[in-house]
Amino acid sequence: MKRKSARESRSSTVTRHLSRRVNDSALPHDGVSGDVPVANNRRRRNLGAQRGVAAVEFAIVLPLLLLIIFSTAEFGVALYDKAMITNASREGARAGVVLRNPKPSKQDVTNVVLAYCQNYLITFGSSNTPTVSVPSGIGGTFGTPLTVTVSYQYAGLGLGAMLSAFTGPIVMTATTIMNNE
Repeated sequence: MKRKSARESRSSTVTRHLSRRVNDSALPHDGVSGDVPVANNRRRRNLGAQRGVAAVEFAIVLPLLLLIIFSTAEFGVALYDKAMITNASREGARAGVVLRNPKPSKQDVTNVVLAYCQNYLITFGSSNTPTVSVPSGIGGTFGTPLTVTVSYQYAGLGLGAMLSAFTGPIVMTATTIMNNE
């Protein structure tokens, strides 16, 4: 059998001493090792009691999250429709004031507005058609104003219908005034 050198003997002694210190530090400060399994059991019981909490929190937050998402989409569609009604009244007024022979009639202006609305409004299949009003100024002399008013009853996706149940129908109106050329 071979004898260990002094260097090997010292390193093995140091290793044993360090491993003893590491193992001692794993024990609780009071030196009682029986508390560690009890704490682990408590931790396991608490984890079991927490099971399903995320699902319950998600079920509580989900309706609010969906309401925010759908109301944002609904509001965006309403703003878009309002912009399209404004553009339609501008198109109608422009068609009514442009110099041409014969002068445009109220029906010509109404047809321009309705065609614009039919192409660009988002109606979600509702049969609401805009109402066009041209009270005066059609075929007038140079410089007289022409007024075109477009009204539209907004139906919306679902939130618009629910909101209109409380507030009445949501009517969007746009008016454009242009001078005859």
